[in-house]
Amino acid sequence: MTERPSRLSSLDTLRGVIIVFMAIDHARGFIARNHPGEFWGAPLPDYHGDWVAFLTRLVTHLCAPGFMFLMGAGAALFAASRTRDGWKPARIIGHLALRGIVLIAIGQLFENTAAAYGTAGAIRGENYGLRVPGAPAPISVILGVLYGLGSSLAIAAFFVRLPASVVAVTAAACVAVTHWLTPDASQIAAPIHPVMGALVVAGLAPPFVSVYPTIPWLAATLLGVAFGRLVQRDSIRGFTLIGAAGIAFVVLFVLLRASGSFGSFQAVQPGWMGLLNVTKYPPSLTFLLLTLGIDFIVLALLEHTGAGAARWTAPLRVFGAAPLFFFITHLFLYGFIGKWYLGGTTFAVMYMWWFVGLVLLYLPCKWYGEFKQRRSPNSLWRLL
Repeated sequence: MTERPSRLSSLDTLRGVIIVFMAIDHARGFIARNHPGEFWGAPLPDYHGDWVAFLTRLVTHLCAPGFMFLMGAGAALFAASRTRDGWKPARIIGHLALRGIVLIAIGQLFENTAAAYGTAGAIRGENYGLRVPGAPAPISVILGVLYGLGSSLAIAAFFVRLPASVVAVTAAACVAVTHWLTPDASQIAAPIHPVMGALVVAGLAPPFVSVYPTIPWLAATLLGVAFGRLVQRDSIRGFTLIGAAGIAFVVLFVLLRASGSFGSFQAVQPGWMGLLNVTKYPPSLTFLLLTLGIDFIVLALLEHTGAGAARWTAPLRVFGAAPLFFFITHLFLYGFIGKWYLGGTTFAVMYMWWFVGLVLLYLPCKWYGEFKQRRSPNSLWRLL
């Protein structure tokens, strides 16, 4: 019991770091009107040597896999806590699965509404040659990041009591299935079946625009569950192993990228930007190795150095303790600010508004995090 506050502090601090980076990505899309995308089968973005634009995108790649991983870890720790409180396994699974369904519903009601609001009236900006796979057809449902999170959590709920080794092997299988079922570049204009779009293949899969299909992102979620299972037994060993795994992931990423295109959906381009320019939709093996590797290393450093519970990182924990609240409110906030920049603006102006947005959201997030912590374990607010 004495280890729990430190452990949760490190997780909340990393989540706060990821939230701050995520806000960069959405400020870029809504205010700068300058946003790339990395889909299978399509040429990866060409930044024409603009290292600021490239690094602005690269740092935000840490967000989605980091969110998935931390959600999985939180689910495993939640299951352990509720088991100590006397909850039956069926109740724990049901609660987590319901929370996943709620996330999907919130995505459709609020995430997609905010995206439409933020892009309405905009003069088309720079998208670096973005091409979305699939055959054009009427679209009515966008499967965004909350769909990926929610659907992954609903499935991961059934894994929270399994051995960490079993969960990790299943995560690896999800990556293998993603590479196996994702078509090659010659099929980029072919129709995508809606079931495949919802589960594996990103792109136009009428009635869906599938951005975060379930199975590829389930891999990161299950790795989080495995980590959560490890730290329940031995916190120090769990954080040591995750740090070692992070180093191994980054080394393997470099080896795979240096040796060819294995583990990627496109050939490796020359230069350091080409080395680090990886496919996110769906996440390739190399994308996950790079991003999760860095996330793992940062998490281990936060824990082992004490920075995860330090006073100077407290603002990050405020954001990290209210991730869904921040996510929805920051989309509408940056969408509102973007109405003054329908034709886009510079990165300098965008970063200024990004920081202003963080300042404006700090106190509301602090209030909401404290409000949620005061609710009972049975409260509906615990689902949000």
